Amino acid sequence: MEDINEMLAEQQRELERIRSKRNKSFDTEKLRRLLNVLFLLLAFVGVILYFAMPDSRVTALVVIGAGMILKVAEFFIRFMF
Repeated sequence: MEDINEMLAEQQRELERIRSKRNKSFDTEKLRRLLNVLFLLLAFVGVILYFAMPDSRVTALVVIGAGMILKVAEFFIRFMF
């Protein structure tokens, strides 16, 4: 019975160590959400600029391209971490 209690206590300490390490690590979910929101915002603004101001379509494409770069960064963060 003593051995079982010791094993349970050791597992509990290990679990607490893992939880504290997980809480201290950088939260990638918040960063991914922020990058997704910025991507959607830039895509929306870029499409509006593209159709609203036909004489400055290069600006709209630059805005859309910046949004795409953010989306690619989010993609890499999702699969790397």
